[in-house]
Amino acid sequence: MVDANVTLEVSGGVGTIRLDRPPMNALDTALQDRLRELAEEAGRRDDVRAVILYGGEKVFAAGADIKEMLGLDHTAMVLRSRALQESFSAVARIPKPVVAAVTGYALGGGCELALCADFRIAADNAKLGQPEILLGLIPGAGGTQRLARLIGPSRAKDLIFTGRQVRADEALTLGLVDRVVPAADVYDEAHAWAAKLAQGPALALRAAKESVDLGLETDLESGLAIERNWFAGLFATEDRERGMRSFVAEGPGKAKFL
Repeated sequence: MVDANVTLEVSGGVGTIRLDRPPMNALDTALQDRLRELAEEAGRRDDVRAVILYGGEKVFAAGADIKEMLGLDHTAMVLRSRALQESFSAVARIPKPVVAAVTGYALGGGCELALCADFRIAADNAKLGQPEILLGLIPGAGGTQRLARLIGPSRAKDLIFTGRQVRADEALTLGLVDRVVPAADVYDEAHAWAAKLAQGPALALRAAKESVDLGLETDLESGLAIERNWFAGLFATEDRERGMRSFVAEGPGKAKFL
């Protein structure tokens, strides 16, 4: 499936959403809209159990298409900004494990897209940042919100206020990425992570992701209620019965889930 330079390829339970708009994977409106469609499709498809976000061997995404944005006035961006955020939120809402395989530049919208993943594996030559302030703007695809939630408000403000780029080692220290590997190994590492989780209990993984994500948006008591409801609900699933019976009969970690 190819449209607007974004593809979804599925193999072995792993769906790879690939950005392919050379040379820098600039995120124009057509790409944003197609990204939302493919994220929603990945969420619906039973043969997709984990997802990789990937921009190719050289670059993840260097940000929005500035030439396109230059032609937009206030009225146009009022109308467009919601669709922009919804495209990225669709990725964040995929009810399955999502890993970003970050190579080269992940700047502006590219960094914001990586923030939508559950886990980020970066190349040792990767550079990440939110340089919108250098254009007289602020991040508009979730950067002010997701970045602060991930690395804390003061560190997020440093990156957003200065617009500076951080290399992979600093990104790891900040908690902006979760693992740094040689550039040639990024996709393989991401695929190994996704493939392992694709063999896990799909509904329990969905419950875990929703419990963490929704719990972060509310108070502790409400978060505990979300967890409690999912925890009890999983006792109605075949995966729960399969997992517990396997544990009793064979010990931990031996269950095979459908």
